[in-house]
Amino acid sequence: MNTVAVVGSSVAGWRAAQELREQGFDGRLVIVGAESHRPYDRPPLSKEFLAGTLQPEELALGSEQEEADLAAEWRLGSPAARLDAKRGVVVLADGSEIRADGVVLATGSTRLSLPGIADAPGGHRLRTLDDALALRAEIRAGARVVVVGGGLIGAEIASTCRSLGAEVTLVDAQHLPLARTLGIELAPLCFAQHEDYGVRVRCGTPAARVLTDDRVTGVELADGRVIPADSVVVEVGAVPATQWLRGSGLKIRDGVVTDSGCVTSLPNVVAVGDIARYQPAHRSHTVRSDHWSTAMNQPPVAVRNLLAGRTVASYTGVPHFWSQQYGSTLQFAGYAGPKDKITVVDGSLKARRFVATYQRAGRTIALCAMNSPKQFAVHRRRLITSLSAPAPTIPHRR
Repeated sequence: MNTVAVVGSSVAGWRAAQELREQGFDGRLVIVGAESHRPYDRPPLSKEFLAGTLQPEELALGSEQEEADLAAEWRLGSPAARLDAKRGVVVLADGSEIRADGVVLATGSTRLSLPGIADAPGGHRLRTLDDALALRAEIRAGARVVVVGGGLIGAEIASTCRSLGAEVTLVDAQHLPLARTLGIELAPLCFAQHEDYGVRVRCGTPAARVLTDDRVTGVELADGRVIPADSVVVEVGAVPATQWLRGSGLKIRDGVVTDSGCVTSLPNVVAVGDIARYQPAHRSHTVRSDHWSTAMNQPPVAVRNLLAGRTVASYTGVPHFWSQQYGSTLQFAGYAGPKDKITVVDGSLKARRFVATYQRAGRTIALCAMNSPKQFAVHRRRLITSLSAPAPTIPHRR
């Protein structure tokens, strides 16, 4: 290959660019990014950065020397608009084209929204550094903040805003946020923290729209209730950023479908991070993981296969994530489903310090821990060993 284009400049794209050089690619390397910023770390945006304890320069994924070592051509501020696989061209929104022999897809995901959120000041979706800066400028003691969405990021935003003295209301369509992620036995522990720290919770009724005048004034729920607000943050989920790939010939199904090595139906195109729906080793179904750890760990395998021109290695990483809310640390690893049996194997739920396993067909397939990082690390090593070994297929349960 003479030219490789990495489309996406967040953590998955950054790691892919590094891996290309580390694995011996010495040709033209082009990195495409929708934002004007060089690669930066996103997880702190809802926590330390929003709280003001980190500054923009501290989020940088690479040093000046590391960026220089890449010897890359940066095409920032204009997102990819189309992939013309037949011509081997990535077309950008500004009309320019990049001819490439190989392409790494790393465009991540796009946040969903609510009607009215973009119509006036005070409406926010926390996806980028600029989003976080705008929200950070508004959070102060006494400010009325409504967070729509009780998932992990929404919970972190609510926690951070409350720590800054804001009057926070959390809205979610589900009666028990995070139940789909953690299960109905463990989700209440996270849910309870909101009320423990003075966050008002309005769950079980979806938000219909954001109300505005000259700026945001509140959130209207589906039952007609109105929650006044000075600022509204919408975190109702995200979808993989695949719209620009329509007509490319790639298989799209809640992400770009790949094999176990992150290789798409085109051997010179690989996908990593949020956008990749891949086939895990020893699994009968494809999965998509939108966690930071997957974006960090997939590129070495994907790049190896890209440079080989075929799949010579499979990605065997086990998805895991962590979250920090109200001074507590939540950690999770594995592949859990709503009908899995949950067993506490260390600590206690009452103390909110525990490690729990998820069992399916007599086999541990996932872990969850709260405020037990050392114990979680021990159990996670065992889980990775178990899930990485050949085993009978575990049926997928929705």
